[in-house]
Amino acid sequence: MSQTETRPRVVIIGAGFGGLAAAKALRHAPVDVEIIDKRNYHLFQPLLYQVATADLSPADIAWPIRSIFSAQKNVTVTLSKVMDVDTDRQVVLHENGESRYDHLIVANGSSHSYFGKDHWAEHAPGLKRIVDATEVRRRVLMAFERAELCEDPEDQAREMTFVIVGAGPTGVEMAGAIAELAHVTLSDDFRRVDPDDARVILIEAGPRILSAFPESLSAKAEASLNRLGVEVRTGVMVEHIADDHVIAGGETIPAMTAIWAAGVKIDSLAQWLGCQTDRIGRVAVMPDLTVPDLPAVSVIGDAAKLPWRDGMDVPGIAPAAKQEGKYAGRRIAALATGRAAPAPFRYRHMGSLATIGRNSAIISFGRINLSGFFAWLCWGLIHIYFLIGMKRPLFVAMNWFSSYVFRSKGARLITGMEALRAVRAHVPRRR
Repeated sequence: MSQTETRPRVVIIGAGFGGLAAAKALRHAPVDVEIIDKRNYHLFQPLLYQVATADLSPADIAWPIRSIFSAQKNVTVTLSKVMDVDTDRQVVLHENGESRYDHLIVANGSSHSYFGKDHWAEHAPGLKRIVDATEVRRRVLMAFERAELCEDPEDQAREMTFVIVGAGPTGVEMAGAIAELAHVTLSDDFRRVDPDDARVILIEAGPRILSAFPESLSAKAEASLNRLGVEVRTGVMVEHIADDHVIAGGETIPAMTAIWAAGVKIDSLAQWLGCQTDRIGRVAVMPDLTVPDLPAVSVIGDAAKLPWRDGMDVPGIAPAAKQEGKYAGRRIAALATGRAAPAPFRYRHMGSLATIGRNSAIISFGRINLSGFFAWLCWGLIHIYFLIGMKRPLFVAMNWFSSYVFRSKGARLITGMEALRAVRAHVPRRR
């Protein structure tokens, strides 16, 4: 029997922030690691909205998984979709076969939740994948193209009204970016229509935007959005979303473009592991991130429910996923080498941050709260620092600097004949 056949096998489902951190923590451990993901790249999700608003191209925020681990010889990458987990046999079943494990780390992330209104997804795409971001970008850019062809002022107004549902960081960042796209970037690009007439409406069911931030920062963020021309509506429930309108708080808003940023859910965990989950599909894990009664299985990232402080759980954000992934990897490495397992996982909150268009952001570092231009600079540096690879952060920094100085966006492309057909389908021919 070869050495690799006797070494413990670690299977990691998902190559997000948590999955990557877990695999890297096992780089010196005497184990064989297999990463299974249905995509061949790691996606830097916090910057997806910049792809959606034509600041960056998809390649700027994605990195091939195999390239990331090309120098880590104990890692194998399997491009496949996980179908189920047999916890009795300790096998992961995927589209291309089975993968046996001694230790399993589940880091499968989250997807959109429409709170039982899944048919809204057709009319209001969310922002979790590159395909989502490119679809949103297509819809936003095509809205202005269709408005340019409209002769009726009401049709023009409907085309240039954008409704964002949900005012967490993604919704706030999307609203600010679309407002800047309309009022600054595209202001001189059209002749029959004025992009400055565009309306951006941000709808939040809660009492304030960015509820995870201190109230003072939420208020500053709302003021920044107002300066950009964004209409912020809090305490308003969305009741219906269709192709050409949104009904919220009893009001019908004519709008051809809606974007969903209101909820998430975790898919498949109850089926895979046969355990109880909460209302969004998270598994309540032990202090060492393992699943009760399944000591060989760890759940990390968005899928893990773990108490933190003040009645709150560890948040489903990238820094938390990275910390959990690193801990899970270190724990397995200790078991593989006969060392004592590390102390129970303890989350260290590194702060919360969100940007509100050009020159404005808010950052909360515990007792330290920042807003305005300096916070925006910190936000940019933090995001560049966490990008994968060395060339990519430099390229993104150059793109951002160019966009800032020249007020231009470099990815305003609508590709494919389907885009032209979609314009023709929505706009009557000119006479």
